[in-house]
Amino acid sequence: MPWRPGRGESIAYPFSVAMNELCDLKVHINGHHTLLLHQSVMCAFSGRLRTMVTQEKKKRKTSRAESLSVKLADFPGGGEGFELVARFCYNNGRVPLCPSNLPLLHCAAVFLEMTEEVCTCNLLTQAEAFVDGLYYWTWADVLAAVKSCEPFAAAADASGLLERLISALFSKITANPETPVAAGAVGTPNRSSSSCSSSPDTLGFGRSSSTKTPESMKPCFAREWWFDDMTSLCPQTIEKAMRVLGCYGIENKNLILTRFLLHYLRAATRRPALCREGGGGLAGLADTAVHGVALVGGTAFSCRGLFWVLRIVSAVGLSKECRHKLERLMGLMLDQATLDDLLVSGDDGGVYDVNLVMRLVRVFVGSEEEADLPSQRMRKVGRLVDKYLGEISPDHGLRVSKFLAVAESLPDSARECYDGVYRALDIYLESHPTLTIEERTTLCRCLNYEKLTLEACKDLAKNRRIPPGIAVQALASQQSKLQIRPAAAAAKGTGGGRPDPSQTPRKIIVSGSRARSVDLDAMDEKELLKLNLQKMQNRVVELERACKEMRGQMSKMAKGGRPSSSFGAAACHQTGGRGLPRLC
Repeated sequence: MPWRPGRGESIAYPFSVAMNELCDLKVHINGHHTLLLHQSVMCAFSGRLRTMVTQEKKKRKTSRAESLSVKLADFPGGGEGFELVARFCYNNGRVPLCPSNLPLLHCAAVFLEMTEEVCTCNLLTQAEAFVDGLYYWTWADVLAAVKSCEPFAAAADASGLLERLISALFSKITANPETPVAAGAVGTPNRSSSSCSSSPDTLGFGRSSSTKTPESMKPCFAREWWFDDMTSLCPQTIEKAMRVLGCYGIENKNLILTRFLLHYLRAATRRPALCREGGGGLAGLADTAVHGVALVGGTAFSCRGLFWVLRIVSAVGLSKECRHKLERLMGLMLDQATLDDLLVSGDDGGVYDVNLVMRLVRVFVGSEEEADLPSQRMRKVGRLVDKYLGEISPDHGLRVSKFLAVAESLPDSARECYDGVYRALDIYLESHPTLTIEERTTLCRCLNYEKLTLEACKDLAKNRRIPPGIAVQALASQQSKLQIRPAAAAAKGTGGGRPDPSQTPRKIIVSGSRARSVDLDAMDEKELLKLNLQKMQNRVVELERACKEMRGQMSKMAKGGRPSSSFGAAACHQTGGRGLPRLC
């Protein structure tokens, strides 16, 4: 029996000097190990070694029994694997087979051509007979066998063994989807019909495009009993499994496998070593998962679920095509998102991924413009974007151009009121005190002064961070709005000088020294004009008071005392007084 080489040793010596004199075959394995063996013993079982020894003798032009040396490269299992084969040969063709050593012995037998043509009941025949019964193994046995193939996956794949083991693994799942399958479970195919290689359709994970199954109603984070066990496999093995099932890449049309891939990728992000070793394999699995998500869309994944998917696949890598597909799906459902969903960590120096939100808004706005109808969904997204602006404003890495891009990503019709934009703008100005007056003026272009409430406009006029020219424009817009509204109301109320008896009585509340209710239909044209004039005068008085307050503040500033903005302070209070917003 050969001696197993020690760690770091290049040559392995037999047990005794007497045995050393009898060893006439030196085998170098993968450039790391060397075993001294007997030609007669090893060549009796290995066709490859027999051929190599014959060729070596021809080179030396001798038939005498002398020590020969052969080299084996890419031998599956290395020195340890060859030692198992040597045990088989020195034990007269007998070796204990079990699920954990079967893949190694099977691949070694294929490599060394240990077939029936060389010797009856050879190692490959015994290994094949053992493989024929793998469908009667337990779930743990099959999983261990698949795992043991990973060090020599190329050899196991080339021999067809890996595919057979993977097929058996998923056969266990489909035999009983609720609990692990024991040996000999009902539904296990027999040897003659299966040939240890079932098709994807037989396994229940085939190419069916139907997604209307009970599984589609499960939440995206739900997991099956076998999910955790499968996370022990390397990315290359999972990729091979998906290919065997016909569900890799764009071919993935199975929700269960999609959910498994997301679970696997999530586990991989918590194992940095696996992320480093997986490399492109993980990226390919991420693309496969996204293809499956895109197929079912909102049927199985909520908007929050899609953000969850994005966080997982982005951590391991994602192709541009699949990212675009996922973001489009998310953008179409943006009205269902919450502020926490949008707070995705940035990777370009900022606290948050603002570019992502802008792309999602662009997708949503494009879909709504195609509908060509005013939508409550658009206004809902408008309120969401305003909240997002307020949350990202304290970020010192947020540039002026990026703030404007987010604020202006929506059409004007998406906002009934611009108070939220003004609050976010005030927070941004407070958090970025070094901005020039040109930059502050540029920032204010995102405001629609006519859609500011009177309270917000008064605060803007007093705000020391707002350029004076902008304050004048805001006040002028408010005055213009006050003039337009009474005129429109007068035109609508007079009806050409004659009241319309078909209309129901209309009443308004007039403010002044004493509030009173007035019936518009009972008034003549002069009285109505007088009423509208009174309303306009009241609003103008309010506006003049705001201007007076602003002039007082400006005079104080000239003397060195500049009070802060009450509206901006209220906005800061609403954000919890944080220097930077929370991360999701």
